[in-house]
Amino acid sequence: MLGLIWARQAGLDDPLRLRRAEATRRVLSLELNKDRDVERIHGSGINTLDIEPVEGRYMLSGGSDGVIVLYDLENLTRETSYTCKALCSVGRSHPDVHKFSVETVQWYPHDTGMFTSSSFDKTLKIWDTNTLKSADAFHFKETVYSHHMSPVATNHSLVAVGTKSPKVQLCDLKSGSFSHILQGKKYWQWLGPHVMNMFWQQEGSADGRVKLWDVRRASGCLSTLDQHNGEKSKASSEAANSAHTGRVNGLCYTNDGLHLLTTGTDDRMRLWNSFTGENTLVNYGKVCNESRKGLKFTISCGCDPEFAFVPYGSTIAVYTVFTGELITMLRGHYTAVNCCVFQPNFQELYSGSRDCNILAWIPALREPVPDDVSEKFLPQQHLNPAYEDAWSSSDDEG
Repeated sequence: MLGLIWARQAGLDDPLRLRRAEATRRVLSLELNKDRDVERIHGSGINTLDIEPVEGRYMLSGGSDGVIVLYDLENLTRETSYTCKALCSVGRSHPDVHKFSVETVQWYPHDTGMFTSSSFDKTLKIWDTNTLKSADAFHFKETVYSHHMSPVATNHSLVAVGTKSPKVQLCDLKSGSFSHILQGKKYWQWLGPHVMNMFWQQEGSADGRVKLWDVRRASGCLSTLDQHNGEKSKASSEAANSAHTGRVNGLCYTNDGLHLLTTGTDDRMRLWNSFTGENTLVNYGKVCNESRKGLKFTISCGCDPEFAFVPYGSTIAVYTVFTGELITMLRGHYTAVNCCVFQPNFQELYSGSRDCNILAWIPALREPVPDDVSEKFLPQQHLNPAYEDAWSSSDDEG
């Protein structure tokens, strides 16, 4: 690390390299923070978490009790030990509270003044953060399992809603009405600016397929992911043209959008090329997955390599995304972990569980560097080879 700092100061190396190296070190040293608590508000399991992308300071949580809580993650006390306080909550006595379990909460991608929530009570609600009142609500005939907004779209304000019905509905926030419908299997989630993805069909009857959609073309999907990459001779009749042999209950794009991670109840996690739709065949081993609901996992940002944080029973498994190596298991919850979210500004991780707790995982403190360290101890191998001194005295010998 000292070599990277020296190279950056001397202008011999890319500053981004130092940033990635430090971010990677911090992620690899994540541990349960014993000095930071998150105020306990929920009376039942926590299903979903989301940190706003503007400042990375405020976090939403949604629970099986229908309660939504807004937290401030910043340490305003400047003390070593502190508690992340709940700024406000939509409790059971709130007039607009969800009647049943909240399955998904999401900040509006471009402004912290609004967030969305969906619930088993067959509604999608749009909230005004300042007044904590429901500004609009969309009602569905079937149970709502998930919803999502594109984090990068600027030309539209569509919210994709997945229900028990075999179709996905697109809600337009500008007009307050339904935009159009994509016909397909059950339970969907928005993945990108113009792409949809099928999760799983409920009640154990899923076919394990993952379909990619262009929302501008409602007539049919763009492609269906195949775990065998079209080699039908190696595929059984049941697994042919499917992403998993069980229900697909978790997915997440890498931050550059070039790859997609999916998890299924077949205890497998697969990495897909977003452009070609091919299974990259990365082996993550057995990824224990007994969840009957959506499993919300996350991927790091700004690291080299990138890491995936996946709920694994009562623990969180940390994998390298592109090699499949299991780095560590984060232990701290008492019961099954339902969700986790990554805070990229400070390389922190927050997780929610059925035990009603939200835990904060932060990088371990670095050991202080002695004052008597001189430049001769700096690791020169980190320098760009193009700037190394290749001069030799033998060049002057006749």
